[in-house]
This record gives sequence, structure tokens and C-alpha cells, in this order.
Amino acid sequence: FEPVAKAAKASGLRLRASISCAFGCPYQGEVPLDAVADVVRRMRDLGCDEIDIADTIGVSTPRKTQAVMETAAREFHLDRIAGHFHDTYGQALANIYASLEIGVSIFHSSVSGLGGCPYAKGATGNVATEDVVYMMNGLGIETGIDLDKVVDAGLFITGVLGRKGVSRAGNALAAKRG
Repeated sequence: FEPVAKAAKASGLRLRASISCAFGCPYQGEVPLDAVADVVRRMRDLGCDEIDIADTIGVSTPRKTQAVMETAAREFHLDRIAGHFHDTYGQALANIYASLEIGVSIFHSSVSGLGGCPYAKGATGNVATEDVVYMMNGLGIETGIDLDKVVDAGLFITGVLGRKGVSRAGNALAAKRG
């Protein structure tokens, strides 16, 4: 990765790294905190501008999330760490909230919770954007995202796919509309 990172930085490009399976792995199981710290250091040393810490298979819980994020923050700027949470066990929003409590403010999501992790049995999609925005609105956090438009986008794409979206907020708001 070094030559690619150097070329990107030399060209003035922003460099972002993603650390998949930072909270648990379908092959090795538990991921030690020192392993996460090691990869964060390596990405930092490559000159990354942002590092995504991903719960790719959705196994984390709030306390574990805080421990992993605090470990990453000891090696990299907290304001440039992003959380990426899948909702396999229904913990994604709780993990985002736990991350917010320690100062993480960048999060990934997908409209209607689409996406997934094809190499881990049972892993589901990313946390639904509608659910994240609804929670942020309720916390008084300005996102600049129009929740109604995200709900519309979710309804459109799930309609095209012929399935119901997994966003609880999206489904509730759509039902309210009639």
C-alpha cells in the first residue's frame, strides 16, 4: 500500500483507510485491541486522513465499541475516526451512540440498511441511514440530511428490489404518510 499511499498524497488526494472486522472476525473470532491499534498505527503512518473502524459482521456491543474506539483514538485523531456498523445483532444504533459518547462524530450508513457482508454467515447490511438520522435528530445533532428525502430514496430502491426495507424509522415514517 505504501506506493499507492505516497502517490495519492503526492497528488494532493485525501486518503481514507477502512479496518474491516475490527470488532470481530468470521475466521479468527475475537480481535485483540492491540491488533486494532497496530493496524491503526500502520494506516496513520501511511498518511491516512481518515480511518474507518468497521464492525463488518455486526457483533459488537456498546462497551466493546467504546474500548475499540478508545484504542484507535490513542493512535489516531479522534475527530478523523469513522464508525462503520452492521446491524446483524441489532446493536448498530447503540454502538453509534456509544461512539458519540466518547467523541466519534463520523459514521457510515446505507439507505434502508442495504448492503451486507457476503463472507460471514448471517451478517446483515449496514445500519440504515434513516435510523441514524432519526436518532441524530432526536439528539439535536445537525446532520444536514433531509430525513424525508432519505425515506423516499429507501422506498424507491426497496420497491425496485421488491422487498421491504429494514429501517425501522423509515418504515414507521412511510406508514405514517399513509
